[in-house]
Amino acid sequence: MSRRSLRTAAVAAALSAGVFSAQPAQGASTALADPPDDRIVIDVATVNGSGCREGTAKVAVAEDNTAFTVTYSDYLAEVGPDSKPTDRRKNCQLNLIVHVPQGFTYAIVSADYRGYAYLQPGATGLQKASYYFQGSPDTAATSHPFTGPQDANWQATDSTDWGQVVWKPCGEQRNFNINTEVRVDVGSSDPTTTSFMTMDSTDGDINTTYHFAWKQCPSS
Repeated sequence: MSRRSLRTAAVAAALSAGVFSAQPAQGASTALADPPDDRIVIDVATVNGSGCREGTAKVAVAEDNTAFTVTYSDYLAEVGPDSKPTDRRKNCQLNLIVHVPQGFTYAIVSADYRGYAYLQPGATGLQKASYYFQGSPDTAATSHPFTGPQDANWQATDSTDWGQVVWKPCGEQRNFNINTEVRVDVGSSDPTTTSFMTMDSTDGDINTTYHFAWKQCPSS
């Protein structure tokens, strides 16, 4: 079975859920703020993993500063007679520098994932993610299982209660780390057949979107 092109993914999420353990922003207001007018810039400090080899993962910020997207072009896990043992699991580790306008802090309140799954009867797939700020002991981890038979686009959203959001401490530069994984297992399926799961698109249509929330820090 050849790889499938993925359809363009339209992304929308209400800011009513979060992906981190509860931690207030040090010194920040308790009230949510509108996104800052200044343009947000995100630099990729490091990118490593079998699912995002050099040049295959790109980051872009939404014009309204409400979200950023990560676009993958070579993120596919596969099992079958023509695949190698290492093909069954692919991962990506992103270390991002988020340049926040002065006087603001942010949290990531939800994360949307989309991809394509072709799973034979008895085969299984898994999408996992974890998130943390550099230097923080709090790490949030989520997983989304899939079972065959399946031959369709898939979608998963990481979210918890709004009160569980973790904010970047005011006045500190803390890189934001995202670790993702896609895994496929033969399970009880016919081992002579192929199953795969992807979080990529050969034409660059698929995005993973992370949604911001903003608060104002006190004036120094």
